Amino acid sequence: MTAPERVRLADLLAGLSVATDLGLGVPPESTVRSTLIAQAVGGKLGLDARTRSDLYYATLLRSVGCTGFAHELVHYFGDEFAAVRAVQAVDGTRSREALGAVAASVRGAGRGRRTRTLINTTVKGKEIDRLIVAADCEGMASFVRRFAVGHGVGAMLQQVFERWDGKGAPRGLAGEDIDVGTRVLVLAEQAEAFLRTQGRAGTLDMARRRSGGWFDPACVQAFLHCADEVFAVVESGSAWESALAAEPDPHVTVPPWGVDDVAAAFADFADMKSPYLLGHSPGVADLAVAAAERLCLDDAERTTLRRAALLHDLGRVAVSTRLWDKPGPLSPPEWEQVRLHAYYTERVLAGSPLLQPLAAIAGAHHERLDGSGYHRGVTTAPPTARVLAAADAFHALTEVRPHRPALPREQAGAEIESAARTGSLDPDAVGAVCAAAGTPIKRMAREWPVGLTDREVDVLRLLARGRSKKQVAAELVIAPGTVHTHVTHLYQKTGVSTRAGIALFALEHELL
Repeated sequence: MTAPERVRLADLLAGLSVATDLGLGVPPESTVRSTLIAQAVGGKLGLDARTRSDLYYATLLRSVGCTGFAHELVHYFGDEFAAVRAVQAVDGTRSREALGAVAASVRGAGRGRRTRTLINTTVKGKEIDRLIVAADCEGMASFVRRFAVGHGVGAMLQQVFERWDGKGAPRGLAGEDIDVGTRVLVLAEQAEAFLRTQGRAGTLDMARRRSGGWFDPACVQAFLHCADEVFAVVESGSAWESALAAEPDPHVTVPPWGVDDVAAAFADFADMKSPYLLGHSPGVADLAVAAAERLCLDDAERTTLRRAALLHDLGRVAVSTRLWDKPGPLSPPEWEQVRLHAYYTERVLAGSPLLQPLAAIAGAHHERLDGSGYHRGVTTAPPTARVLAAADAFHALTEVRPHRPALPREQAGAEIESAARTGSLDPDAVGAVCAAAGTPIKRMAREWPVGLTDREVDVLRLLARGRSKKQVAAELVIAPGTVHTHVTHLYQKTGVSTRAGIALFALEHELL
């Protein structure tokens, strides 16, 4: 991740497109499958290389604005995922089809939510449509400007709600006034959704039925001509490698710092999930890196930590904004959904070879050293993960949440200091985070049994695992004479005189 070579932008965006899939509530790789379909249709139409390249990146980035209207969807419909699933593949110009989809989206929901959804759809339907279109387009435009892609990508994405018959939005463009790349993209997006839910026959029927209305007839004919080939590729398993291979030449690349730019953009994408989260991820990243400098982590560790911190909350997009915005306590089932966000973060990053080194660190931001964290409940973590956990905890405490006000920095520092005393957070990481935040703490030593100090516990752990005094000195970067002094104190305090005795003491007091 820190090598000086340039990086393929497609490697990054294809990996992170899984997060936009989760943000829409659709299966992972839906976006890369759409990308494959779009490239096949574009090739059949004979689009030039520049247009096909813009189309490639426009399809990968099609849903990057989806978190921008999640809060509003929850307000109107109670659950953004149900609303998106209901209307994603629906022809909005057919009133009966649209109302049927909305009714299906609240089937099984409580009476209040059903009533609110149906009233909002009937009374405020056009207003809600305009809001969603505007929020999505503005979100896509903002994010696309931050990536190293051509102007054509943004132009295509600004027209994704237009229709061949002129009944779309926001400008009511029709026919060839719509960018040809956009015409291909919207067909590919719908084809992927129908293939996933209705199978091959349903997909072909949909394309024919919407030809001349929603879709450009020429694009439909091109799709029908290559459909069997496309279906075979898309349904053959993971579409990942196929989508990367489909990128038109020349491949777009970014310098090493471009990786940080992409990570920062997707940090904002994740934080847009709720108004209460805005600025959280970059704030955590800045704090974590400042703490890492105080702990003398090397350049490579700080680079990895910054990227992991920027992306640590990607998994939030897979959990409904209804829960992130809930003013009261979460029910046990709701809490289980919230706990999964760390798992989703890890899985998104682990799926990309380029981002995989960040996965374990980012996914561990809610782990605790006493095993009380989630999603794995582990008790060990590398220094970078410990710093990220402390930085995330501190920064979250200083932010307003729907169920509590923001805490002053001093109080937030006291809270995470308390967590360090009880063995939940790493004392060194907490001390560095508090210092970086301008709230240094006076004492961070945990209260160990028989009056052991932090350093004595470090020595004890290594002795228990069979290290010699010389090896202990090397691993802790201290003088052999200092180790001898610590060992003497250890034997005096614990009342034992052998490695086995030290090991048993450590086990008894859960010091390992």
